[in-house]
Amino acid sequence: MARVVVIGGGLGGLACAVRLAKLRHDVVVLEATDRLGGALAPLEQDGFHWDGGPTATALPGVVRDLFRKSGRPLEKEVDLVALPVMREHRFEDDTTLALPSGRTGQAEAVEAAFGRGGESWLAWTESFHDEWEVLRRSYLERPWTPAVADRATRSVVQTGTTLHKRVRRSLRDRRLRSVALHHAVVDGHDPRNAPAWWGAWDYVEQKFGLWTVPGGLSTLTGVLEKRLGERRVVAHTDTPVLDLVLRDGRAVGVRTADGDLAADLVVCAVDPRRIPALARYVARTTPALPPVVCHLGLAASAPAIPHEIVFHRDPYLVVRPSGVGPDGGVGVTLLGRAALSEDIVVALARYGLDLRPHVVTRLDHTPRQLVERLLGSPYGVAWQGPRTLTHRLSTATPVPGVLAAGAHASPGAGVPLVGLSSALVAETAGPA
Repeated sequence: MARVVVIGGGLGGLACAVRLAKLRHDVVVLEATDRLGGALAPLEQDGFHWDGGPTATALPGVVRDLFRKSGRPLEKEVDLVALPVMREHRFEDDTTLALPSGRTGQAEAVEAAFGRGGESWLAWTESFHDEWEVLRRSYLERPWTPAVADRATRSVVQTGTTLHKRVRRSLRDRRLRSVALHHAVVDGHDPRNAPAWWGAWDYVEQKFGLWTVPGGLSTLTGVLEKRLGERRVVAHTDTPVLDLVLRDGRAVGVRTADGDLAADLVVCAVDPRRIPALARYVARTTPALPPVVCHLGLAASAPAIPHEIVFHRDPYLVVRPSGVGPDGGVGVTLLGRAALSEDIVVALARYGLDLRPHVVTRLDHTPRQLVERLLGSPYGVAWQGPRTLTHRLSTATPVPGVLAAGAHASPGAGVPLVGLSSALVAETAGPA
């Protein structure tokens, strides 16, 4: 039985821990903050509860695979529910696009909203079919190693064409261009630096939909914590890792304020900048800037809000129902991108959604406060062209005995990619 130390108790760390424990490794999780869950952990104030991070996920098979490969199937723990409308896009010309999943539904929604453009949107999404198959097979389900990747994979993954350029070539309607750039913008990436294949997320959502869990995705944190106990994984909170312990260049443990902890394998599931022995290998990367975040606790009198509203304006605002409160109250989370020269709730009112009369409580985080609370950006590494792939950590790191997972490692941030990173770690580590 191999001793594995997992650095970080966010989704990536927890997913690695339960997978490796199922493979009969002796696993210890070290979390620097006072609670497990990272960006997925719920937030509470004045009786209101919010999802701390995303409220839905694409690629539900990734979550199902995590639970199946670590114990009881997901369906035995929680329900995974498809969203009939993935998000509602609102534009400066007062048009609104309520976008469902599915080819036919999306084409009809675009035609109904704009009077045209349905075929253009389907052509955009369909253009990623072959690329998605390459990405899935050779990038997402296999540890990324440029030296051994085949030509087709390198052509897709290391493309010099940016998302911004491909969108401008493919879509004439400015509103559809905004929709196609949404994933990059909301996750803190400049579309002029993000690779063209990021557009594949539109294809993925169209094909597989968006899914949520009743009670919020933060529910997954509690289920994974329970699974740690079932798998006899020891988790320590308030235990920051100060550095790796190296012997002849190989990691043989981790250093904490309470002393060194020996390990046959170390999994880094945090921002590697926090680990001096790894920091120099990622010095050329830049964390993706989080948005301004405002969690609102609203009275029961508040208007009903669909799963997600995106306001394609300046500032760029996203509104998500994200929790519950006392006496029928609801929790709503606002995300703000671009320069915010006014209060985010005031900006939202100016866009026509005035929630101010219904606010019972609010919890605000600046980008800096969010990074300080989570000890790193939950949005991972900012795309800065094709070299980002080699400047950030892959599953196998330059330090022998250390694997990497989570938002700051390949294949990237977000529930589906972080979940896939844990599967890559388990595959690379193998059975004990």
